[in-house]
Amino acid sequence: MKRNILLGSLAALVAATGAQAQNNTPAKQVEMSGVRNTPGRLPRINPDEIARGLRVPAGFTVNVFAANVGNPRMLAVAEDGTVYVSRRDSSDVWMLRDRDGDGRADERRQVARDILMAHGLALHGGKLYVASVREVQSADIRADGTLEPMKVIINDLPDGGQHPNRTIEFGPDGMMYISIGSSCNACNETNQEHATIVRARPDGTERGVFARGLRNTVGFGFHPQTREMWGSDMGSDWRGDDSPPDEINRIQVATDYGWPHCYANRVPDDYLATEPMGSRKEELCPRTAAPVLTYTAHSSPIQMKFYTGTQFPAEYRGDAFATLRGSWNRREFSGYKLVRIRFQNGQPAAIEDFATRFLTADGRHYTARIAGLAVARDGSLLFTDDDYGVIYRVSYTGAR
Repeated sequence: MKRNILLGSLAALVAATGAQAQNNTPAKQVEMSGVRNTPGRLPRINPDEIARGLRVPAGFTVNVFAANVGNPRMLAVAEDGTVYVSRRDSSDVWMLRDRDGDGRADERRQVARDILMAHGLALHGGKLYVASVREVQSADIRADGTLEPMKVIINDLPDGGQHPNRTIEFGPDGMMYISIGSSCNACNETNQEHATIVRARPDGTERGVFARGLRNTVGFGFHPQTREMWGSDMGSDWRGDDSPPDEINRIQVATDYGWPHCYANRVPDDYLATEPMGSRKEELCPRTAAPVLTYTAHSSPIQMKFYTGTQFPAEYRGDAFATLRGSWNRREFSGYKLVRIRFQNGQPAAIEDFATRFLTADGRHYTARIAGLAVARDGSLLFTDDDYGVIYRVSYTGAR
């Protein structure tokens, strides 16, 4: 599919980092370190018991919105309350509705199929957009929530490699933003769109790199007041238990966030065996953007959503939530929880636990691998467990 690349500063950014990808200059290298360590999977769970056992702040309650959903990944909620969920392993999209308002879905149906590794979802202009590894498709939404036939609007996104899960958001400018992860753990990419967020018109045209050096920013969104883009990025593996940390970044146009040569507060990555083209890491890193916040390495942040509802207490409005799927390469497990990202004056100030106990009491097994996240029309928070096939709902029932 023919593309028109954005001009100006975006093109300059692409040219500069594209040159870096061609460099094979040896760099100093230190020995990689790390372990493979994942909690075990229980043969079965009782989702209602899991919901009751989660630790959440006082006044909040968790219940099962839907069970036996297969492999639910990303979520999108329409104006009428219809919940759309992508099922990556089934390559399809379902719709769910809670018609009687009891907090549980009582209607479900498949609305799109044969979308290989369907993942990212977004709603815009009366259409549902679905991102898969190499494609973005869209369809008009009918009055009953079902979809007209899907149409491919982009068919040439980079191959998946290590990070094939694409996500989509529409910005305040009406443009479509697509997160494209790196093809590897840490390497000089040959495709200039890997490890980026790209921007395009809603019809898929005029696509170009918006920001780069983002290893795998699956979760990102726009602050409801400042309209700025924020995203959670996953750090590289095999640099030890605590390095590099995962990041919260303010994502701006024509900005390089450092990967693969730099991490955290512009620290050169000496595990990578090559230097940037025409430069050295020590020279490049000071010119990259540092994260605004960092948190525990290998937590594996997936979806991130700003809270725009009114059901939760007022102090939550303008804060964000993020699903931390959990580590697989750290001696002490990290992640396996839903966190709140507190914002003050439009800036992230702290990350704190919101829903925990997704590990058994002995810490040896997980009871969920959480992924997708959305604010429902009633202001409750929905999140998916793509391993046991559950969508959970967090509501506020305390005093106001």
